[in-house]
Amino acid sequence: MALSKERKNEIIKAYATKEGDTGSPEVQIAVLSEEITDLNSHLQKHIHDFHSRRGLYMKIGQRRRLLTYLRNKDVNRYQVLIEKLGLRR
Repeated sequence: MALSKERKNEIIKAYATKEGDTGSPEVQIAVLSEEITDLNSHLQKHIHDFHSRRGLYMKIGQRRRLLTYLRNKDVNRYQVLIEKLGLRR
């Protein structure tokens, strides 16, 4: 269920703010969003997998905290990111 190394590197390249950037909030949120999507599809097939459901909830909470941090830090970067990821319709 973990992201492959190639897919994670693609996401990092797409959302990095500068060369070699892996820790910016944009990159972290994008990686978490991809993991959340994968876990959602897994849980649709395996309804009673409660351990994975807990992991999903933890990832959602982490993404929410990072989005709040980014919104408080720089609103423009926040708005660009949620548009790019398709969050908060």
